[in-house]
Amino acid sequence: MWLALTLAVAIGLALGLMGGGGAIITVPVLVYAAHVSPDQAVGMSLAVVGVTSLVGALIKARQGFIHGRAALWFSGTGIIGALAGAQLTPLVPPRVLLVLFALLMIAVALAMLLRKEELLEPFPECRPWRCGLAGLAVGVLTGFLGVGGGFLLVPAMVLFARLPLKVAVGTSLAVIAVNSFAGLAGHWRHMEFNWPLTGGFLTAALLGMGMGLPLAAHLPVRKLSRAFAWFVLAVAGFVLVKNGVAAP
Repeated sequence: MWLALTLAVAIGLALGLMGGGGAIITVPVLVYAAHVSPDQAVGMSLAVVGVTSLVGALIKARQGFIHGRAALWFSGTGIIGALAGAQLTPLVPPRVLLVLFALLMIAVALAMLLRKEELLEPFPECRPWRCGLAGLAVGVLTGFLGVGGGFLLVPAMVLFARLPLKVAVGTSLAVIAVNSFAGLAGHWRHMEFNWPLTGGFLTAALLGMGMGLPLAAHLPVRKLSRAFAWFVLAVAGFVLVKNGVAAP
């Protein structure tokens, strides 16, 4: 149990520092470290990530690190895209889904690493058609690949909405909260919650969030961008190895 709570702190830290990353590891932590059934873990994960992201988004909003128009378009069209993408998931084998997700992470990470330094603080330009289509695409991929979307949202907001990384992190937290609560509503009638464990896990995640937000506010944009990209590459490599793609 202590291992699960320690990892919950790491989940909150990832959400606070990078605006994503927590959701993708919450379910495995609940299943393998807290010994929760997969069905329960999905709903509990949505609750933990949703509340943690909401708290982070409110703090980021007070700091001026949320782009309202981007949050609206990405969350609005993202919900529609996720519903559509979920219909495609049964058509593709699970291993292929994971490999596609890993390849996608590699692509966005390399795109961020290769960006010129003078473009790391672009002028925010969230045009409805561009933000709407980007949010829709991320939503489709989120529903299709079954991930929280933080890994995709932050790079998409930087690359397509031209948001500075720190603003993309805050905006991503707002969108993740909306998407998580929407997913939680869909699971509410079909599962039972372990409320004591959910509360303990949420408290630990909020503690991690409290540590991650101040760090994100003071880290240089260049270093934060590169650290995020390398972290995404590392996770992508792990996924490929687990699925035998990168095995010798």
